[in-house]
Amino acid sequence: MIFRKYFLSTLIWIIYKSLYFTWRVRLHEPPDLQNTLKDKSKPIIFAHFHGDEISLLQLIGRYRIATMSSKSKDGEMMSALIHLMGGATSRGSSSRGAVEALKGLVKLMKKDRHNASMAVDGPRGPIYKVKPGVFEVSRLVDGYIYYGGVHCDRAFHFPKSWNKTFLPKPFAQIDILWVGPFGPYGKDQDPRDPKLLEEAESLLISARSKAKELFDQSK
Repeated sequence: MIFRKYFLSTLIWIIYKSLYFTWRVRLHEPPDLQNTLKDKSKPIIFAHFHGDEISLLQLIGRYRIATMSSKSKDGEMMSALIHLMGGATSRGSSSRGAVEALKGLVKLMKKDRHNASMAVDGPRGPIYKVKPGVFEVSRLVDGYIYYGGVHCDRAFHFPKSWNKTFLPKPFAQIDILWVGPFGPYGKDQDPRDPKLLEEAESLLISARSKAKELFDQSK
């Protein structure tokens, strides 16, 4: 069973890397983000919607990413894939183990100096509705949040998946844009504040729209 898990993860990694080498990727990073990555002055949380994660996997090594994954079979395979790409994971179930996974992520950021990637409308949706966990992590690690948007001009879509995930096709052009920084958030700010959640949703939608605008301008 363990062999099968790692065999499948390695196979997926090979397929992903083969596709990645054909993609035309344009990464749009604010100067503040580039500076923080260089001097490692504060940890960073890269926030994004579900669906964009396959396109963002290629950035694991660049950003030294740690993330949370479930204890399901799919989560095990995803965790193995992330490790193959140079990242780290904190495991937990989507219900009772969520706090455990969150604590593990904070530990990876504090002790091992990882940055975090978070699909902020997870783990069970509804899609495009931000959950408070991203602000809690920012408070606990005293870290900046950057909101990301992805535009891909051609992709395989999986309409039956609740998270509207997609896999860029060979030779796809992908624009990835980050906006920020926001935070760090302190103890005086409620991570469940509806205004805070709505602002984050607006920033994520705006980042996705700007990524598409940059793609349109490049044609």
